[in-house]
Order: sequence, then structure tokens, then C-alpha cells
Amino acid sequence: MIALLGRSRLLPSVCPHSRTRFTARACNNALFRGHRTSCRSLIAQPTRRGVASVTPKAAALPTTWIDRAPAKLRPYLYLTRIDKPIGTLLLFYPCTWSITMASYTVGAPFTTPLTYISLFGIGALIMRSAGCTINDMADRDFDKAVERTKDRPIARGDITRGSAFAFLGAQLTGGLAVLTQLNWYSILLGASSLPIVAMYPFMKRYTHWPQAVLGLAFNWGALLGWAAVTGSMNWAVALPLYAGGFCWTIVYDTIYAHQDKADDVKVGVRSTALLFGAHTRAVLAAFSASSVSLVALAGYTNAQGLPFYAGVGLAGVQLARMVYKTDFDSRPSCWAGFKGCGTAGALVWAGAMADYTLLLSGVSIPALW
Repeated sequence: MIALLGRSRLLPSVCPHSRTRFTARACNNALFRGHRTSCRSLIAQPTRRGVASVTPKAAALPTTWIDRAPAKLRPYLYLTRIDKPIGTLLLFYPCTWSITMASYTVGAPFTTPLTYISLFGIGALIMRSAGCTINDMADRDFDKAVERTKDRPIARGDITRGSAFAFLGAQLTGGLAVLTQLNWYSILLGASSLPIVAMYPFMKRYTHWPQAVLGLAFNWGALLGWAAVTGSMNWAVALPLYAGGFCWTIVYDTIYAHQDKADDVKVGVRSTALLFGAHTRAVLAAFSASSVSLVALAGYTNAQGLPFYAGVGLAGVQLARMVYKTDFDSRPSCWAGFKGCGTAGALVWAGAMADYTLLLSGVSIPALW
């Protein structure tokens, strides 16, 4: 406990909790006389005169709000990635695009998009967390071998497979409860996405395009939102919107996959990050341009006004910035680029909402063509 430099001499110190003066030797003895709580944070440091003294050591603080939750809940909260909302937002934004655009085309009152956006927000939170559970159950052995994921609750053994399966059942039940609030067309359409969701975690074993399967699953809301508002489907609008979201997913999830590419090579996991390699920037630029063009096409088919295209244009600028700025060999840079791509989704929604709000207010904004 004490590091001695020069002459051996014990200086008095003050216990930071009890305000009791102890010599270093007395403090050491006090640990066995009931002062353990008061003195355990004391460490020795050299003084100006070359003699050690005992000074307080700062206690470690929780790293996230989850660390303040009850101990039994923490592994499940970490399993859902609820402390990283960007995943939920990426699932949520395509829903908001189609809900807002459908409300625009039918002239629905403001309560309509508000109701459905609230329902889809809850659904996105639940289903994203369910997707994380499915993914971590399937990737338990892979996660143990990857630096970034080795401490995930299932990989570390904090949650057993049986407990994870029961938790998944509860999550899917919650998702079903949200889905049943919609019309029958939407319920059937939503249920049809489950096979894609279930097979996604296994695709990285067989193809370099797991990001494409994620794109099919994560943008289902672009179809489902339209069906929820109108009770039918305008494929001329919904399909290019869905395809635009698909290309957007390839961009952000390829950037995300670059975080683990070194470990992925070792464990045999495949991804578009490894497939594109040194050509990643050029390929993602092409996917970004395709995404913006397809979403703009959906707006054109839906006779959207200028505010919508302003939002799409800003989204394009944001994607271009992220593709240009991201250092694909740096994990922090890739994480920042991944989150930055999410901002593009918010900008598309902002443009659609501005267009819809002006329509309700009676302000006439001409279509682009």
C-alpha cells in the first residue's frame, strides 16, 4: 500500500469519508477494524519531499445509464442495444417516409400520421431489439472472436440460450401487439417480412451480401407504412421508396461492417466491406446516388412539392459527406460515418413532413415537374 522513496517515514493522512486522521500504517490496520469502506480508495503517491503519502482515488463511474439499472436487467438491456438508438432510428425512418407521403397524397388529417408514426416508433424499438436477440443468438461463437462484440451478453455467458429464447418470445409478442393495431392488409404484409428477419443473421456465413438482406428487412416499413395509412398499396410510389431505402442500407451497413473487417477475415465472416475492399468509396458513392434518385422518383410519382426534394437533396449531401470523410480503416471514423448516414434518413422525413404540413395549412407549393 505504501511506496517508500528515500528515507522511510510515514506521514499522516485523512480518510476522505470519516475525516479521521490515520498514519499510513494505522490506515492499513484500520482496514481490518471496520474502516474498509472509508479507506479502500486510498492509494500511495510520492510527496514533494520524496516520501509517500496516501491520497484518495476517484471511484469508477458508470459508463452508460444501463449501468445504473438493476443488475438482473442490465444484460437484457445491453442485448437490446437500447443505449444505441441509431439502430432503431434506421429501422424507423423508412416507416416515417411512407406514412407521411401516404398522408400527403390522401390529404389525411394530422392525427393520422401522428397515430401511425407513434405506433411504428414503438414497433421499431421492439423489433430492432428482437433482431438484436436473434442476431446474438446466432452469432454467439463469432462474437466471442471479435474484439468489438466479445462482451455482448450472450457471447460472454451473462444470458443463457434458454433465457434469450424466452426473452425473444416476449419481444415478438410485443411486436405482434403493435402489428394487430393496423388493418388486415398491413398485418399480412408485416408478417411476411419475418422470414427475411430470421434468415439475416445467417447470411454472413454464405454470402458477401448480408447487407442486402438487412436492406430488405430494415426497409419493409416503406411498404408497411403506406399500407397502414391507405389500406392498399400504390406500388409506383412504394417500390422506388423501398428500393431507395435498400441502397441507403447498403451504404450505412457497409461502413458499419468496416469496423470488424480484420476480425471477420479471421473467423470467416463475409460482408460487403470485404467484397468492396479498396473500391468501397466509389461503390458507396454509386449506391448513395441511387438511393437519392430512387427516393426522388417516389416523390415525383407521388406529386410531392419542393420541400420534399429539398429534404432529399440535403440527404444526398449528407451521404456524400459521410462517404467522403469516413476513414474505412478507423473504427471511430466508421462509427461516426454510420451514425451520420442515419441523419440522411431524418432529412428525407423532414422534407416530406414540411411538404405535408404546408398542404394542411393551405399553402400552395408547386410540384417540381
